Amino acid sequence: MKNKCNKNSDNLSQTVEMEKSLKENEKLPSEVVFNEEPLMSMQIELMDFIEFLPDATLAINKEKRVIIWNNAIEKMTGIPASEMIGKGDNAYTIPFYGEAQNKLLEVIFEENNEILDQYSKLSRDGDAFMVEAFCPALYNNKGAWIFAKASALRDKAGHIIGAIESIRDITEQKKVETALSNEKNLYKITLESVGDGVISTDINGKIIFLNKVGEDLIGWTQEEATGKDVEEVFNIVDELTREKTDSIVKKVFESGKTVEFENHSLLISKDGTQRPIEDGAAPILDESNEILGVVVVFRDFSEKKQKEEEILYLSYHDYLTGIYNRRFYEDELIRLDTIENLPVTLIMGDVNGLKLINDSFGHLMGDELIQKVAKTIAKGCRDEDIVARLGGDEFVVILPRTDVFEAVEITERLKALTSKEKIGVFDISISFGFETKENEEEDIQEIFTRAEDDMYRHKQYESASTRSKTIDLILNTLYEKSPQEKLHAIKVSELCAAIAEKMHFTQEEVKQMGVAGLMHDIGKMVIDEKIINKPSKLNPEEWKEMQRHSEIGFRILSSVSEYSEIATYVLEHHERWNGEGFPKGLIGEEILLPARMISIAEVYAELTTDRTYRQVLSEEDAIAEIKRCSGTQFDPDIARIFVEKVMGKKW
Repeated sequence: MKNKCNKNSDNLSQTVEMEKSLKENEKLPSEVVFNEEPLMSMQIELMDFIEFLPDATLAINKEKRVIIWNNAIEKMTGIPASEMIGKGDNAYTIPFYGEAQNKLLEVIFEENNEILDQYSKLSRDGDAFMVEAFCPALYNNKGAWIFAKASALRDKAGHIIGAIESIRDITEQKKVETALSNEKNLYKITLESVGDGVISTDINGKIIFLNKVGEDLIGWTQEEATGKDVEEVFNIVDELTREKTDSIVKKVFESGKTVEFENHSLLISKDGTQRPIEDGAAPILDESNEILGVVVVFRDFSEKKQKEEEILYLSYHDYLTGIYNRRFYEDELIRLDTIENLPVTLIMGDVNGLKLINDSFGHLMGDELIQKVAKTIAKGCRDEDIVARLGGDEFVVILPRTDVFEAVEITERLKALTSKEKIGVFDISISFGFETKENEEEDIQEIFTRAEDDMYRHKQYESASTRSKTIDLILNTLYEKSPQEKLHAIKVSELCAAIAEKMHFTQEEVKQMGVAGLMHDIGKMVIDEKIINKPSKLNPEEWKEMQRHSEIGFRILSSVSEYSEIATYVLEHHERWNGEGFPKGLIGEEILLPARMISIAEVYAELTTDRTYRQVLSEEDAIAEIKRCSGTQFDPDIARIFVEKVMGKKW
């Protein structure tokens, strides 16, 4: 300390000598006396204080000569004070101010404030001038950031007698600031980039940040929202009650925990647009876990909610008809099976002829039939009734607080509505049955079974009648598609009946063979009309499609009990005696006798009917063809009976 004091005393002595000179030359006020003992003591203490300041410090007098050069600036520059004290001619200048070099101290002596406009890096705070700049050539030959501040030295009269400057290396501080700035920017960019809306508030619930997604959702811009109370901008109501919900931000402030939005939260944007939202809000905490604010994260829930509602809808509704499905029916049956809902009636309905429609006209028409049936039943029931499709062609209706008399009335109404509906040319037919639970002790599942049994009793005769009518309609539809098919069918029917007579069938069997001949090509109903009426021979693909008609005819006819036996004849009427026919490739007597009879009748009728792709054969030529194919395509015994007894020709 003694050496340091000696150094300061030496510096001070030099300073006093310079100040004496200044006083003499510039006639400084007499009260500024540098060589008085009390002032000398204070100056020594002041010099000690400056010497040990952490900031590099220097001072110059009015002649711009160095009068102070402390220890910190020695270390910074590597220049000892002994070499700097008393030096002028800008010797004190340290080359790290950029364009502000040599100006920071010198502007102290300038009266013209416009000088600041010439040096963009300089700034002023009262009598102090400052610069913060990156120095490419600092004392250690490495770039660094510094902050320098200069103030005037004044006498008691306020006259400037010098200037003092402190310099601080703020490189590390800048690094921290840059890191914090980068981190802040990263967080900001991240929040701007996320697909959710984000709002940040301060401790008072005022908005300090709003990202772009948030702007789009609430209809406010960042600029408009900043500083406003979050409740003014973020308007949330209950979707069901339409009342404003409790502030989620307030809940976070009160609990200090993350809070999720309540179900049915609806965001009302600035322009009145309504959106269901989800997610929540969380506290922003400092290192001491004190709340600094709240961040609210929210997203438009509309699409997700719609999908959830669709999934929920499909889980309880029939995909084809839109009415309730079996799952919902079973849940509702349990819910409604209470004493308060007695009497409870169950109505069962079963669509007649659905399989026949599907086989004849395809599943699209079958689906259309089911849809129309569902719509008709729903139309005939009350709002409080539960109408459901159990699957396939079965429907059920739950009627709470409905007695037998009301059930009869509703069932009759359903029948009346059904009788007015058609699907294409077909009348819609539904068989209904019902049962009523009147006592709490009765098992609701037993009620269902009895309603189903009642429905099946009606179906036994209603369905048969419907199917017979449908068969007639199918034939008429086929004949409308191709009038030639009608003529062909009639001719085959007559020939089949004639062969049966000559083979000594009973009258009932002869009649049945006539019906079989009439219906043998009923399966062509589903074949493309272009193929049926094609004026030339069928190509391989078309012929393959045409071959399906025997199997289709079998499916159509087998669904009607009175035609079930004929269905098998139709299936096999294109089989050949030698096993080269279709669809099964049966041989000889494996083929049913009536099918063998239809085969001969059909070929003869075909040969003697005019076609656009070939000339009609004469009776003699057609008989010759039957003989030629006897034993290969046709049963030889039946072929002989047909030629000799039906046609009256020699074998």
